[in-house]
Amino acid sequence: MLDVMTEKTIALVTGANKGIGYEIAAGLGALGWSVGVGARDEQRRTDAVAKLRAAGADAFGVPLDVTDDESVSAAARLIEERSGRLDVLVNNAGVAGGWPEEPSAIDVETVLRLVDTNVIGVIRVTNAMLPLVRRSAHPRIVNQSSHVGSLALQTTPGVDLGGISGGYAPTKTFLNAVTIQYAKELSGTNILINNACPGYVATDLNGFSGTDTPEQGAAIAVRLATLPDDGPSGQLFDSTGVVPW
Repeated sequence: MLDVMTEKTIALVTGANKGIGYEIAAGLGALGWSVGVGARDEQRRTDAVAKLRAAGADAFGVPLDVTDDESVSAAARLIEERSGRLDVLVNNAGVAGGWPEEPSAIDVETVLRLVDTNVIGVIRVTNAMLPLVRRSAHPRIVNQSSHVGSLALQTTPGVDLGGISGGYAPTKTFLNAVTIQYAKELSGTNILINNACPGYVATDLNGFSGTDTPEQGAAIAVRLATLPDDGPSGQLFDSTGVVPW
């Protein structure tokens, strides 16, 4: 866990109005941090902030559509004006396609939509927030990935990841690859960047068929957001430890 700072830690969680994202925001807020609730839906964002504040968290709303350049730029300006820096960025926002979904049957528009949110969206937000993250004394970036993005697990006989996923799973593999490149670029800095796998969590992405609660799924992202300065970077973790790429 990070040492107590003289200034309140500032965090931004994308897609934080519900599910795992909300629980990540709640977990970070419980640490006494100031947490930005990034979400594109105004009412859900407002409701989430109100609920977090009622629970004692220092939460504030950040209008944010990760697929829109201007929205992302405006979010960065909001953080800049509010705090002048960003200590922790959690790229949680994501969408899922059909499941199972054979690659021969998926339409290109669906693939583009998934990539735009799950990969390009992470790049948009990360690049926009990076100047603010660089000003932090203990900067952390956490990207929400999945076991299904692991090529090692996908190709291991006997491992069941829920069937064929022609759209969603490859976007998480893409995200894993992107995170590795960020880790290489940032290796000479104090910025730690890692991917989190929340496990099989019951959310609207899977029709609430998961076996874990959103709070359980949020735990690994919270842990990675609070890594010590000598913590790992450029890896994928779940609740049990390192997940192979």
